[in-house]
Amino acid sequence: MTPAGAHAPVNPQPFPYFIAIGASGSDGLDDIKALLAGLPNPLAAMVLVVLHRPWDRLSHLRDILARASHLQVVIAEDGDRLQLGTCYIGEPAEHLTLAARSRVHLLDDPSNSYRNRTIDALFRSVAAHAGSRMVGVVLSGSLDDGSRGLAAIKAAGGTTMVLTAHGSGGRGMPENAMNYDGPIDKIGTPEQIAEEIGRLLTPPAIQP
Repeated sequence: MTPAGAHAPVNPQPFPYFIAIGASGSDGLDDIKALLAGLPNPLAAMVLVVLHRPWDRLSHLRDILARASHLQVVIAEDGDRLQLGTCYIGEPAEHLTLAARSRVHLLDDPSNSYRNRTIDALFRSVAAHAGSRMVGVVLSGSLDDGSRGLAAIKAAGGTTMVLTAHGSGGRGMPENAMNYDGPIDKIGTPEQIAEEIGRLLTPPAIQP
């Protein structure tokens, strides 16, 4: 109860979240751009993005995502402390993961030994270090990278979201994630996923 003469409490700021996003290919890139464009501004979260890319070629992913989003997009350095309202990516041969105390850990991979397991690596690290303040998102891509990591996020108390299947008859990353282990909290378009993340980050109104 608020003491007489005291001001009523105001709504608290949204609690910081970690949003981990995985995708592959040109469709996956389009999905990432659409999702980032739909996120709230300002954003009370740190965003970590892994997109499967050729590991031995120059990447322009930072510039592409920066043009599509209001977020600052940063190529992470090992040991960086994550900041709210910022989107982090790694270099193609340095895979982005989360370490303790909201810091970046890059997995150096000059021989491409991780191949199609870079999304799982990110998701599992987020499950290990973000508590329950995390969202895992699987967007377009082939094969099943992300399925195991998304299950780890769910098991650790996080929220899981997956792109709606396109009905092409194939089994890609979204379909494999949905069928791997346990329920998915949200299945939708990139825009619908962004909207759901916005709702998740909005604190409930304090009743008088």
